[in-house]
Amino acid sequence: MNAVRAAISPKSVEALVQRLSHSAAAYLALFAGLGAVLAYLWKAPCRFGGAWSVGNRQFLEFCYTDIYPLWWNEKLNEGKIPYYGHPVEYPVGIGAVMEAVRRFVGWFRGLFPSASDPDGAVAFYDVTVFLMAICLIVGVVLMAALAGRRRRLDALWYALAPGIILSAYINWDLLCGVLSLGAFFAWSRRRPVLAGVLLGVAVSTKFYPLVFIGPLLVLALRTRLWTPFLRLLAGGAGTWLVINVPVMVTAFDGWKRFYVFSDERPADWGSLWYFFEHKQWAIFGNQPFPILGDPDLLDTLGVVSLAVLCLGVAVLGLCAPTRPRLMQLCFLVLASFMLTNKVWSPQYVVWLVPFAVLARPGWRALVWWQLAEIWYFFAIWLFLVDPSGHDPLSIDDGSYYLAVWARALTVVALMALVVRDILRPERDLVRRDGVDDPSGGVFDGAEDRLRIRLGATTRSDSPLHV
Repeated sequence: MNAVRAAISPKSVEALVQRLSHSAAAYLALFAGLGAVLAYLWKAPCRFGGAWSVGNRQFLEFCYTDIYPLWWNEKLNEGKIPYYGHPVEYPVGIGAVMEAVRRFVGWFRGLFPSASDPDGAVAFYDVTVFLMAICLIVGVVLMAALAGRRRRLDALWYALAPGIILSAYINWDLLCGVLSLGAFFAWSRRRPVLAGVLLGVAVSTKFYPLVFIGPLLVLALRTRLWTPFLRLLAGGAGTWLVINVPVMVTAFDGWKRFYVFSDERPADWGSLWYFFEHKQWAIFGNQPFPILGDPDLLDTLGVVSLAVLCLGVAVLGLCAPTRPRLMQLCFLVLASFMLTNKVWSPQYVVWLVPFAVLARPGWRALVWWQLAEIWYFFAIWLFLVDPSGHDPLSIDDGSYYLAVWARALTVVALMALVVRDILRPERDLVRRDGVDDPSGGVFDGAEDRLRIRLGATTRSDSPLHV
């Protein structure tokens, strides 16, 4: 009996968890590799079954990807260099990857011609997927490091979450994901210049990592640790300029295509704006909201609503009783960006998973969110079979909008839980383990020097106790 009690004592359980965490960290790459393979197999009806080439079968088989058709749409099959030979609707980082893969495919097909892939589109997809799989594996390892020694197993969410497996290879999002995680890993190791460089590369690949500057600024205000933040900012801005300016100068029309396209495109599938813009409202004579048909006005509404939410996050970060963790604020601003953006593609779940888990690793809320993501994933493709709803294999817009709102509301619920943890830090699952901010770098254990109260500002030079 004494032996049993010793085996289940808190110290023994804690030691077991630590041993499992250490062992799991060494094998997380294998689990990420498994997730990468499962994501590839999910696309098998298209990759091996020909669904890409048969009408709307790629939607019915739920295996659509942007990568395959962009081989032709971006004129890569003609040997056109992105931005120079043909304007590309992606930032320079993705264009560079496209060009590198195009050159590799051309070289490889010169050595090993394939009658089953005469123009190289399948090879372009396969090589791109291989690179994205590497990004996923490295990203999972980085996430484990950011989670801290006691919570390394949380990185399994990034490796095997249903949303990741279903959406991993729709686009190049995993590339930006690993760059963003790499930037925060460098920050957590107190290397702000390297963090800025990686963040600059990430922003040159997808635009969303730019929102992470806000949380870093808020925590720099609370701790008055300005030098690391400014070094990160300089490294990020300098890197973005180094990557973008040469293309801006030599191929401006091709370079600006991404920004013009982002500005001019209407509300797209998945966004809440799309619902308001396309839902038939009885009060408007069974017509959509009359004001949302103007792209300029829609952009303004999106920017203003994002600014309001980010301002709320900043106020929360400055007024919270204890300095929030970096990942908590990063999740809140990224989720705000997704909720207010006029595009919310299925693969954007790849952006959010690591930050949601690092912000709040409670599994129940994460499971509900992933169920909503699964629901939306199937709903969008069935809706695209025939958006008019006349095809018996499609779903109508009402069913689709339910999935849109289910996903949005589960993200809002996650945000609410993170806000609660910030206001009541004793509820924070990460800080319950006796740590402060594993991803915080210089903010980890830093003095909480500035807190804004309603009507007053307080300063404290005493160490932070959690």
